[in-house]
Amino acid sequence: MALKPEPTAPFHSVQYALRVLETIARHTGGVTDVQIARETGLPAAHLAPMLLMLRREGYVLQVSDGAYAIGDSLVLLGSGVDRQQALQNKLQDTLDRLRDSVGAAVYISRYVDGEVKITQFADSPRTPKVHEWVDFRSAAHASAVGKCLLTQLDQNGRRDHLSRHKIARLTSKTIVNERILFSKLDAQPATVPVLDLQEYAVGTVCAAVPITAGASVGCLALSMPVEHAHRLRAAAEELNRKAAPLLLSLTL
Repeated sequence: MALKPEPTAPFHSVQYALRVLETIARHTGGVTDVQIARETGLPAAHLAPMLLMLRREGYVLQVSDGAYAIGDSLVLLGSGVDRQQALQNKLQDTLDRLRDSVGAAVYISRYVDGEVKITQFADSPRTPKVHEWVDFRSAAHASAVGKCLLTQLDQNGRRDHLSRHKIARLTSKTIVNERILFSKLDAQPATVPVLDLQEYAVGTVCAAVPITAGASVGCLALSMPVEHAHRLRAAAEELNRKAAPLLLSLTL
């Protein structure tokens, strides 16, 4: 299977989205897109799709005179003790919609205390999650999730991980040579989804994109049966485009 996804970049800059939200929050009576563009320096051609995304995610709303104000999602995320649950609910809702959009099970993963951890996922009978036949913590060298997280670590971090979780052959396609693995990780462009073409499990293909927020290393991933591999490239590109709203939730 010669699947080589072309570079794709997130459609929205999270940094700009945060500046837009800060601007809207300062204007409690609402603010026009012209004023938002003036205060943020964001060109109108980029601001329009960003405002559309923020409206769709519920972070802003458009009032009767066309001005923009903060939306329920943003208010809820800042609601004190309920913030963590609100964030979790928001992420789950985003994941559910992303699952339906890409037609595959989707996952959020973090690298926490030196371990790969799936923190949230969305699957369904039509889009089942991958069978964890080998603990994901021990399979970072083979899974799309693991490789995506390892690309975000430095050489010492990678070696530390592999010193605790030895490389093992999980399928005939698994890379078991550390030098080759590190070379592929180093050559992985940041804007190209990391793929797993039956390296972790026979019968399953996966893709992952980084969603690093601050010092936190994370990724957004999908999996699908190998018979749907012809959809993997398009699904991976969709995953990359939809990463911004999810990363925005994590940042907030």
